Amino acid sequence: MANISVSSVERGLVILELLVENSEGLPISAIARRLSLPLSATHRLLQALIGADYVKQETASDRYLLTLKLGAIGLRQLAGMTLNQAAQPILDDLARKTGELVRMAVVEGDEMTWMAEAQGATATIRYHPPISGCHVPLHTTGMGKAWLASMPEKEAVAKVVARGFEAEFRGPNAIRTVAELRREIRRTRAMGFAFNDQESELGLSAIAMLVKDRSRANRVVGAVSIAGPTFRLGREKLVSFAEPLHQAIGHLEQIWPIGAHAPAGRA
Repeated sequence: MANISVSSVERGLVILELLVENSEGLPISAIARRLSLPLSATHRLLQALIGADYVKQETASDRYLLTLKLGAIGLRQLAGMTLNQAAQPILDDLARKTGELVRMAVVEGDEMTWMAEAQGATATIRYHPPISGCHVPLHTTGMGKAWLASMPEKEAVAKVVARGFEAEFRGPNAIRTVAELRREIRRTRAMGFAFNDQESELGLSAIAMLVKDRSRANRVVGAVSIAGPTFRLGREKLVSFAEPLHQAIGHLEQIWPIGAHAPAGRA
């Protein structure tokens, strides 16, 4: 077996990550400088990566670039995963960062369905009702309102009216009229995310954002929410979750679309 040190493996992986971020390639001097490595060590690592077919060197510019091998490995891994399997680490990470319940729903035809979750709360009081696999109520949840705000207003209102305002999950602040719905759609559209302020049930607050398929003209394919007890999640706290939620959405969009999924989740 080849005598490969842990530090060499780590440095090789860092080089791959650097080249992923610089698709146009980098000269060896730039790689060495950015990673604070001697030129000689950088050259040895690059030659090892070239030998393994992860990196190539352009003869005209002497820049080092990634081959397609790394991407092909990732695609093979994703091809063998369900959506739940691929998305779960991202949801778990978001739950750890926020310390609250994270849920994901997917768009299926004319409905949105809960299908994955991760619990980050360690406090005694947690929001964590059983996963039900139900359709997401569109006007009483953050996820549903975010989806409605992505549609033409007339279409969004028609969807809710067709289903009725008497949702299965309805809290004291639930929208009850078309006028309220229109105002909330416009407010959500302006913010770029949606809140649930005790609208799906008493004592629950949440923030939600949409997931879009970049390969299909940014079509809405799902949503992710962060939810917890209202006494712990005031409006300011929910807004502070917007950035980590946005980052998690970005990671999900990078791996979308993925294979088949199974329903599972109310926020």
